[in-house]
Amino acid sequence: MNKKIRCAIYTRKSSEEGLEQDFNSLDAQREACEAYVKSQMHEGWTLIEKQYNDGGFSGGTMERPAFKELLLDIEKDEIDIVVVYKVDRLTRALMDFSKIIEIFDNHNSSFVSITQQFNTTTSMGRLTLNILLSFAQFEREVTGERIRDKFAASRQKGLWLTGAPPYGYKKDEHHVLLKEEPYAQNLKIIFEAYLNLGTVNKLRDYLIANKIFSKNNKKFSSGNLYTILSNKVYLGKIVHKDKVFDGQHEAIISAELFEDVQSLLKSNAIIRKHAINAKEGSLLSGLLFDDKGNRMIPSHSNKLGKRYRYYVSQAVSKPGEFERGEVTKISAGEIENYTQNEVLKIIKNKLLVQKHLTNFPIELQNDILLQLSEFELDKIFIRTLVTKIELHADYIETSFDIDYLIKYAEAIVYKKNLDFEPTENNIITIKQDIKLSMTPQKKNKIIISGQRNYDMKLIQAIVKSFWYNKLGAERRLPTEARNGNVKRLRKLRFLPPEIIESIMNGTQDPELNISKLIKIAK
Repeated sequence: MNKKIRCAIYTRKSSEEGLEQDFNSLDAQREACEAYVKSQMHEGWTLIEKQYNDGGFSGGTMERPAFKELLLDIEKDEIDIVVVYKVDRLTRALMDFSKIIEIFDNHNSSFVSITQQFNTTTSMGRLTLNILLSFAQFEREVTGERIRDKFAASRQKGLWLTGAPPYGYKKDEHHVLLKEEPYAQNLKIIFEAYLNLGTVNKLRDYLIANKIFSKNNKKFSSGNLYTILSNKVYLGKIVHKDKVFDGQHEAIISAELFEDVQSLLKSNAIIRKHAINAKEGSLLSGLLFDDKGNRMIPSHSNKLGKRYRYYVSQAVSKPGEFERGEVTKISAGEIENYTQNEVLKIIKNKLLVQKHLTNFPIELQNDILLQLSEFELDKIFIRTLVTKIELHADYIETSFDIDYLIKYAEAIVYKKNLDFEPTENNIITIKQDIKLSMTPQKKNKIIISGQRNYDMKLIQAIVKSFWYNKLGAERRLPTEARNGNVKRLRKLRFLPPEIIESIMNGTQDPELNISKLIKIAK
């Protein structure tokens, strides 16, 4: 008698168009897959009742509700084979495909594409699938390029093709922006009031007091106002990435007023840069960028009364405007601690600093080096010394303004006020090879090559395992330590010695967590 093989059918459609029909694309995919499963009944194939259907979700991401549920059931060992109509229904991204196959392998599962006859259990089948997925990903990228090219071409012509028009405008059927009252008049009030009041916070309060609101009748946030005050569309321009084109619409703000506002914004930006509280606020606001050059914006979440801070790429909050890279999110504490350590390395690197002191007398050089060796970091110093941080999946590039470092130390030595204006004439960039490891808490952890990575949770779990096993052998195990969690933890005692040794030495695989260790111990 053949072994019973549990089969699950997964269907997906990128758009929601047509899903309201009685018999849609998802139904057609499922019907074809059901027929295929029935044809394999002699091999023991049995279709499970649960359905996994994702309508209106792209294959370029794994963030699909039914797909995530499918993977969860595979990890629970409830599915032996996943049946799909075509392999690109499963995923269109080669990187995601390798992750999916790894999950399948770990749980002795495989998948079948009924129109392409692939078997993931053989090396030749995987090679063929990789080639197919490469073409599927290429097709997706080409489609994305076409859309981006069309979007860029429309901006070059001065048109507003997609997205909601900026405050103060509406667009006609030809995608040309037209003034919209009373919002256009409100814009003039906003720009002029900012110059008179001096800060965005005072401007926000002024607008509330005078009942000037957004189009949906809500109060303007500070973020909204910064965007409005720096938007060149109000000069009659259209901006695409870093390029500015003449728009086909009429300007609302004069060039003189706009330039005066930009000067005040720039002046206030320097003050804000130095006023951020590094302990509670976002130390690297405006300085951190992802691997595609997108700014990483401070964000936070609250869980069980605790506040967690992050930096999130603009490509996540505005996917249509920015190209998404490999790095989208990182723990604020992790990248801020890394940056502070890099700053310390710079100011204590005597050879590097001395290269930039050749014009100073020897006595002054020694005094400056001594001051820097005893220097304690503060937020103003870090945010002025560090000019930019680019975060990549396998390295970080940090840029420093060495002129500021020398002038700062010179001011301390001569006991004079620091008068510094950034020129970008003496910027050095340090590249550090790293690895971004995703922790169980879904936060990226920076692993620096060659450094030991002591994970106290893993170390404590190993120690507890030995301790509980010792108490158990002596028949002294307390009642409260006989629950399921402790039983699972005790299994760590039987891990291979080389894994235990690597954890104690801080040289273990950074991806390891307690759940993975328990599986290894089994």
